Amino acid sequence: MQSIFAGLPPSSSPNEQFLALLARPGLRIERIVSTGQASPPGFWYEQAHGEWILLLQGEALLHFEDQALAQHLKAGDYLDIAPRRRHRVEWTMPGQATIWLAVHYESATSPSDCAYPG
Repeated sequence: MQSIFAGLPPSSSPNEQFLALLARPGLRIERIVSTGQASPPGFWYEQAHGEWILLLQGEALLHFEDQALAQHLKAGDYLDIAPRRRHRVEWTMPGQATIWLAVHYESATSPSDCAYPG
């Protein structure tokens, strides 16, 4: 048995940590640990697959291009991001681990790109 909270990077880590937990055709589950990182200025994620996220610890601001204001996520909040919906991480709590559980999945209308290497 393993713990989602094991092997966390130091709170001063300059990079996000991505850990693949499970990968199957059309499905990828990963833990993402942010320690104050945000998307680069002007950068938007626009993935071909759907992504369901759960914030396990910490806080984050997640901005969707089609919404005026970013959503303030706290531990326990989750949401589903549709394929091709442009979004970016505006902020994560500096000096503290913000832990995301991300489930990337192939939708019926999108090609599979969930099986990318970690």
